[in-house]
Amino acid sequence: MPSRRQFIGITGASALAAAAPTRLQAEAARSNNDSQTQGYRPVRTLNGWTLPYTLKDGVKEFHLRAEEIDHEFAPGTQAKCWGYNGSTPGPTIEVVEGDQVRILVTNALPEHTTIHWHGIILPSGMDGVGGLSQPQIRPGETYAYEFEVQQHGTHMYHPHADEMTQIAVGLMGMLVIHPKQPEAKPADRDYCFMLHNWAVHPGTYRPDPSVLVDFDLWTFNSKVFPAIDPVVARTGERVRLRVANLSMWNHPIHLHGTQYQVTGSDGGRWPERQWRAETTEIVGVGQTRDIEFIATPGDWALHCHFSHHTMNAMGHDIPNTLGVDQSGIGREIQNVIPGYMPMGKNGMAEHQRHINMGHMRGPKNTLPMAAGVGPHGNIEMGGMFTMVKVRDDIAPGDYSDPGWYKAPPGTTAYRVSSDPNFGNPPRRRT
Repeated sequence: MPSRRQFIGITGASALAAAAPTRLQAEAARSNNDSQTQGYRPVRTLNGWTLPYTLKDGVKEFHLRAEEIDHEFAPGTQAKCWGYNGSTPGPTIEVVEGDQVRILVTNALPEHTTIHWHGIILPSGMDGVGGLSQPQIRPGETYAYEFEVQQHGTHMYHPHADEMTQIAVGLMGMLVIHPKQPEAKPADRDYCFMLHNWAVHPGTYRPDPSVLVDFDLWTFNSKVFPAIDPVVARTGERVRLRVANLSMWNHPIHLHGTQYQVTGSDGGRWPERQWRAETTEIVGVGQTRDIEFIATPGDWALHCHFSHHTMNAMGHDIPNTLGVDQSGIGREIQNVIPGYMPMGKNGMAEHQRHINMGHMRGPKNTLPMAAGVGPHGNIEMGGMFTMVKVRDDIAPGDYSDPGWYKAPPGTTAYRVSSDPNFGNPPRRRT
């Protein structure tokens, strides 16, 4: 396991000034009209946005600015991160197979950087590997990347300069390339999100890039549950989820309530004969996967199936012993480690209950391990967890949260007895 080292404080340029709302509205309208003209449905980025472009002599010109930002993982935890154009992940770039593109990259960081277009077929000199295929982009410089888009699929962009630091503190984004020819089975709703992990130690305000796979904050688009947007759909719609992984671990992404089809990757949408039915798909480090399903009514969990990836950081390395009453020793440890929270004697479920009641407070800038309250009580999740919310009456193009699902009578699990000795279930005899 990598050792924990103190991360030297980073200073950077101020965030890019916000554009006037009228300009942003005009760019959004033009982008939407362009997508209709070119025959694709724009992608919706969970908790994110799509980067507008300017058309110059037939070339789509985008502009990215690498800079230091203040990022909130969820209310209660904020850190100094690095991102593009004010956010991490950076804005999603959407283009169409056959487009001519120019992407300007301004470096407002305190060290050099580059951008690698992950999985993209292009000239070697545009590949973005600092020192190998191009000079480093020095602080204050702007470089241009120009190429013709020769493929389609779900892709990523990230630095290929001081990667261990720059990716770890938030420099990453998604690049979605729509096919030139209309799809035989188009998606009615097209979502994308990126998997990542962060080490924000209790009481600190900068991610630690030396921690790779330890007990971190595991995120969908740099948010932990319940701050992650839900996936919203109308009953019967075809939904595509584009999942990219730039964390330092593999993630088995599990969706409740359906068998989805794995339909594509950064190699593009696969021929239908290669689609395969799954309920859990491992998205490896540096990979992307597209999964598609027909929406059925309900609130369905969508999460990584590593249990500790759906929790937030414990914030200490002291063992928690199940079955041991730690309340006394816990108070003594708190005198040395303020904010220390022992596991409950009977499990971690006590943790969220105590937090909700105000009996426990963690260290500054630290989230509870488990959070979220649903219609039936505590959800007890964090990290890489969100919900797919499907309703019969959601209008096409409506992505607003419809609230909690009201199950039809007789379709919810119910209590039969409160007697622990109820019934006579068969038991194995040894």
